[in-house]
Amino acid sequence: MPKHGKKYKQQLAKVDRSKLYTPREGLQLVKDIAAAGFDETVEASIRLGVDTRKADQNVRGSISLPHGTGKSIRVAVFAEGEKAREAEAAGADVIGSDDLVAQVQAGNLNFDAAIATPNMMGKVGRLGRILGPRGLMPNPKLGTVTMDVSRMVQELKAGRVEYRADRYGICHVPIGKTSFPVEKLAENYGVLFTELLRVKPASAKGRYVKSVVVSSTMGPGVRLDGTINRDFLA
Repeated sequence: MPKHGKKYKQQLAKVDRSKLYTPREGLQLVKDIAAAGFDETVEASIRLGVDTRKADQNVRGSISLPHGTGKSIRVAVFAEGEKAREAEAAGADVIGSDDLVAQVQAGNLNFDAAIATPNMMGKVGRLGRILGPRGLMPNPKLGTVTMDVSRMVQELKAGRVEYRADRYGICHVPIGKTSFPVEKLAENYGVLFTELLRVKPASAKGRYVKSVVVSSTMGPGVRLDGTINRDFLA
């Protein structure tokens, strides 16, 4: 078990560990106890009743949060010609074809998200061992293999996030910063939670949402009741 300092223990003392907070209550508490000297990321960790070893129970996708994540996202686009020009106009940070492939192969990954046009995937596919483990591989299911590069660049810049259940069935997703008003954090959380309910695998049995914990980068976890009720934005 990691050793926690005095500041963390003081934060933890303010959390009722036997209580399931409403989303707004819990997110307000996360904001109130944040004590780091920087604007911490707020993350939701939602444990689902799925077995990700089964192909039909893999929960993965992406969604645009209404208020973004507060993080500046550097977007790379693998494209040529007109699509490269569209990516540049949309605000992409890194654009290229063979030259960008070579950069990645050399270990230069100065971006947080990647998009590719379908005709580039033959080249980008060779980068799977580099991009895949970092969650940067363009994927048609996530909308990042597309001819509409302009729209996807704008969505990623605005706060489109990926969710993916890990081997324990937990989706860890950033939903904003501790500097966000609680209303914006709650709305981002609500959009994410609703999306996870929407993509529930038909083969998942028993209780689907097993637990929800929200926390800041340096703070303790706060358990939520796992529902969106009338107090959600009240």
